[in-house]
Parts: sequence; C-alpha cells; structure tokens
Amino acid sequence: MNTDIRNILEGVRTGSISVEEAALKLKETPFEDIDFAKVDLHRKTRQGVSEVIYGAGKTPDQICAIVDTMKKNGQERILITRLSEESFDIVSKSHDLTYHKEARCATSGDLPKPGGRGNIVVATGGTSDIPVAEEAALTAEFLGNRVVRLYDVGVAGLHRLMSHLDDIMSASVIIAIAGMEGALASVIGGLADCPVIAVPTSVGYGSSFGGLTALLSMLNSCASNVTVVNIDNGFGAGYVSSMINKK
Repeated sequence: MNTDIRNILEGVRTGSISVEEAALKLKETPFEDIDFAKVDLHRKTRQGVSEVIYGAGKTPDQICAIVDTMKKNGQERILITRLSEESFDIVSKSHDLTYHKEARCATSGDLPKPGGRGNIVVATGGTSDIPVAEEAALTAEFLGNRVVRLYDVGVAGLHRLMSHLDDIMSASVIIAIAGMEGALASVIGGLADCPVIAVPTSVGYGSSFGGLTALLSMLNSCASNVTVVNIDNGFGAGYVSSMINKK
C-alpha cells in the first residue's frame, strides 16, 4: 500500500483525520481536464509515484500548462523526459527547472535523499549508450535511489567490466544498457545475483535494425535473472528498478 493512502488510514485510526475528511481525500477529482491533456492527480495515490511528463511531441505551451496544473495540485517534484533544449529554454522562462542535458530530461524541485535496499547500478556497453543510461539513472535518482554508473564496460573489452565486480555483485538491481548485439545483459546476468533490467539501444550499424537486434538478443538471454524493456526506454528501466529497490 502506498504512503499517501497509508497516512490517511493511519490518521483515521489515530483520530487526527475524521472519516468524512478521509473519504473526501480519497474521492477528490482523480484528474484535471485541461483540454489537450487529462492530468492524472491520483497517480501517486494509486502507484506511489506522481505522473511524469513525456516531453517529446508536446509544445512548450502544453508542457507549461501541465506543469502549472501539477504544481497547483501540490506536486512539488516534477520530472519531464525527452525534453529538447529548445523546449526547455521556453518552458524554463515560466518555471524553475533544471536541465539534465545528457539525459534529455528536466526536473523541478530537489532530488530526494537516496534510500532503498541498496545501489542501483547502471552499466552501458559503450559511450554512445550514455543518453539512454542517463535517462535511467536520473529517473532512479528522482525516485530516491542511490545510483552507481559504470559506463563503457562492453563485452568487446571484458576486462573493463570485470574490474567492477564488487559493484556488480553488491547491487540490488542492475540496468544493463547496450546496442549492437546487446550481449552485455547476458554477461552481467551471469555474474549478478540480483534482477537485471536490460535496455536495448538503437546504437549500431545497419544490421542492428535500430536496436531490434539487441532487443531480440536480450529477450533470448540464457541468464534467468534478465528481463527486458523497450528499445531506448531508459525511463522505464529506471522506474522499475526503483520499484524493486524500494520493496
């Protein structure tokens, strides 16, 4: 049960909140319709994490309006993914945002103090995978996790990965991000005793088919602790890793 609902029920139990007040809090408008978007105000109550804005395809004016609605309804920290620098420059004139260039994301509010059971390790096969990795790492940090970054540790130079065995073997979750043939996930899966979330990237030459080769390779991994998200989906990997680390 997420913290918001638990706090309401605990308030009823202790008498600090009346039954009527609790009922009102639980049935408050679940979303706000702002014409082009229906902003989900109950996301945190249902899932424990407030709605995140996907910036690609939205105009700066639309993003501003969504941020306005979130802040008006008490959302203090906001994450915007896949936000271009051009859109950020416009949106930041109306809102106090921090831009994370490598992650292509923006945040409003301070990052929380890290918690959870342990470290989330974010590893990439190559330097070209870093934008997806930073999206995953920032998402995990935004959700209150401690992140260890291991970049450019692909299987073409296996010694690079093996020099970080302590980090790999002590992690609570590992996000393995790779393009080309996507072999990194299987190698890490064979070394680690924790869940490994594989993220195929669209990095690679022609026969990588924009990440499809890495996706199929990761889906066919013989390492039983490997699961896979969609191509370039750093956000999804960071979100799920947080859920695992916080349990």
